[in-house]
Amino acid sequence: MKLTLGFSPCPNDTFIFDALIHHKIDTEGLDFEVEYQDVETLNQKAFKQELDITKLSYHAFAYAAKDYELLDAGSALGFGVGPLLIAKDEKLASRLREALLSGNGLTKEDLSLRIGIPGKYTTANFLLSLAFPSLENKEELLFSAIENSLLVEAIDLGLIIHENRFTYQEKGLHKVVDLGDFWEKTTGSPIPLGGIVVKRSLGEEVKLKINRLVRASVQYAFANPKSGLDYIRSHAQEMEESVMYKHIELYVNQYSENLGKEGRRAIQEMFDKAVALNIIPKSKDNLFLTEK
Repeated sequence: MKLTLGFSPCPNDTFIFDALIHHKIDTEGLDFEVEYQDVETLNQKAFKQELDITKLSYHAFAYAAKDYELLDAGSALGFGVGPLLIAKDEKLASRLREALLSGNGLTKEDLSLRIGIPGKYTTANFLLSLAFPSLENKEELLFSAIENSLLVEAIDLGLIIHENRFTYQEKGLHKVVDLGDFWEKTTGSPIPLGGIVVKRSLGEEVKLKINRLVRASVQYAFANPKSGLDYIRSHAQEMEESVMYKHIELYVNQYSENLGKEGRRAIQEMFDKAVALNIIPKSKDNLFLTEK
């Protein structure tokens, strides 16, 4: 049986799926047709039900939950892994950071700031809305283009994810706030960034098998961390090996193998907060694939 599978070319995803798609584990009769896309493109594909299995942001999952269930394996949750809001202007970064910490609010001038975001339905944008609900002048950009857009002053603030959190300082850019840290201090929970979902319409046995295989692929990667090095590097945009593995260590952890009660609780808390703020609709469906 062949299934379509979408995930990003980022090191955390290629690390997780290497063993699965290259048959380093027994795939129990399943084959996978892989599509590599940035997370916002994957979000949009999920809205159209174009893929059997896909990575998506937790923000987007709220709009796709009627068609997809969340696997217990493959997710990116953790502490210290959140998106960063950054600026070229150090004084602007300092002023906005102080406004957030003091609760004094933003000025009228601040409300006109142009913000580059990696997608409307990204978890990063959801967290930005929690921290700075009045900042609404947003422009959707490919995540890898945000730093350069700041450097040429096409935008005033940038919301960065993935490997860019390791490179922005080298380019003379400045952190306003770590939105993951903001979430953690507000809730005490790990931050849910992205998950792996499977179509509800697939048979129950197939869905459980997929979950089992993704978990086995994660376990294989943990046991053989250099096994997929060439594959990971081939999709990592000329990233240095040390940066690739920092990226992997940040986003692939025990929650990637098994959400567990803590992981599920964090996801439910995110959904509950977003519903309360009218950021997402309330889901009528069970979010989680139930293992037997």
